[in-house]
Amino acid sequence: MTGQTPGGSTASTDGAGTAPKPDPVDELVSTTHSLRLRRGELRYTARTGRVVLREEELKKGVFQGWKARAEMSVTAYTLDDTDVTTRPITFVFNGGPGSSSVWLHMGLLGPRRVDVGDVTAPHPPPYRLVDNAETLLAASDLVFIDPMSTGHTRAVEGGKPRRYHGFAQDVEQVTELIRLWCTREDRWMSPKFIIGESYGTVRAVAVAERLASRHAMGLNGLVLVSSVLDFGSQDFEHHRADESCLNFLPTYTSIAHYHGKVKGRAAKLRAEAEAFSAGSYRLALAAGRRLPAKERTSIVRTLARLTGLSEEYVDRTDLRVEHWRFCTELLRDRGMTVGRIDGRFIGPLYSAIAENMDHDPSMDAIEAPYSAALHHYLRGELGSRQDLPYEVHATSIKHWSFKEFEGKPIFVADKLERVMRANPHLRVRIEYGYYDLATPYHAAENMVAHLRLPDAAFDRIEHEYFETGHMPYLHEPSRKREAASIAAFVERG
Repeated sequence: MTGQTPGGSTASTDGAGTAPKPDPVDELVSTTHSLRLRRGELRYTARTGRVVLREEELKKGVFQGWKARAEMSVTAYTLDDTDVTTRPITFVFNGGPGSSSVWLHMGLLGPRRVDVGDVTAPHPPPYRLVDNAETLLAASDLVFIDPMSTGHTRAVEGGKPRRYHGFAQDVEQVTELIRLWCTREDRWMSPKFIIGESYGTVRAVAVAERLASRHAMGLNGLVLVSSVLDFGSQDFEHHRADESCLNFLPTYTSIAHYHGKVKGRAAKLRAEAEAFSAGSYRLALAAGRRLPAKERTSIVRTLARLTGLSEEYVDRTDLRVEHWRFCTELLRDRGMTVGRIDGRFIGPLYSAIAENMDHDPSMDAIEAPYSAALHHYLRGELGSRQDLPYEVHATSIKHWSFKEFEGKPIFVADKLERVMRANPHLRVRIEYGYYDLATPYHAAENMVAHLRLPDAAFDRIEHEYFETGHMPYLHEPSRKREAASIAAFVERG
């Protein structure tokens, strides 16, 4: 990746037209490494740093040149001495919005990963990095992308990062990074994949559609980890709260069973919760105040049994248990709260009468080890010279703009439909966690069930479920299975 502008210029004048200031250039540090796997030794090159993104600037229809707008933080891995026309390349990001790519990078896909221990036995600081024998690098080159204001990504000097704190501009920026990388690295003929997690699934689908519609770039596959393509399916704040209650119930049941609040076989209980949501519970919520008292009593009793909450509490919620309150209420008798990102994690309630937990204990458990590992890894092993704070979560993002969806729920399933209709070779992999209250699995299932696609297209969608939360790789057996499944997905081309 070179650092020149399209015209070869390296400087520009400021707004006053006086002293020139240096034009930003790419800053990528390259190092070579090897990793011994069961199948043999991987020799690879790692590059980390920032890539300058530019935009065409027009004023009154007159071309003003390619103006630097952002310096995008990336870490890339390429296998040495391979044919780029057959070697896959995978672009990876997390979500938030406002999250860096540290989670998928250091937790699942990269050649090194952080060892955090287990939910019942987390490792204390200082934390440690280990070789990742299940890295996706064995099957594909990797490019981890940090969107605006995350990682080391910043607007150029004098630029406004807030301009990119929104759906459309975020998609444009990530799309341009992928186009630019494929052009400079001669990867247009490579099999290409995108992996996104959480809000990164929204970004992944929208970027895939934009790459196709703007640049006619076809992808081979999308991996959607803990997906949410229809925000209306899990919105407790507005008119679709009833739909959210139905979609969250099977996850409540899974978490309550994990903590011993619901007795029975987990799979059977989940199936019962799913059937109850599709049947009598849906009808009861739709009836509102028309629901007869006897039927309401029956619904309260079943909800309490499936959620592990008291009948009195369920009745006071008017049959509508909100997920943050569920996290706070389930283990109140033990003085504990359960995690939203991963309901297996627990932490102490800050107050015995708290209505909501003050922080997610599952995030408390993982933020420090991932942050420490990434900071050490970039400088200590990859030779990064960046002194900027690596923003694991973008503290500068105060508001994320969804102006394109004003007056309606955020919805990108139509973009997935579009790219799957246009590209009959595009395959999609969707991963679900049973203990995930950030993107509940039943909501994602309902989204897939309502896709407007030919029957044959559904053969190109694969699904996998994990006994974990939002991040399947936080559970060691699930991490290994997830990594193997993604590698198999990519290797099928």
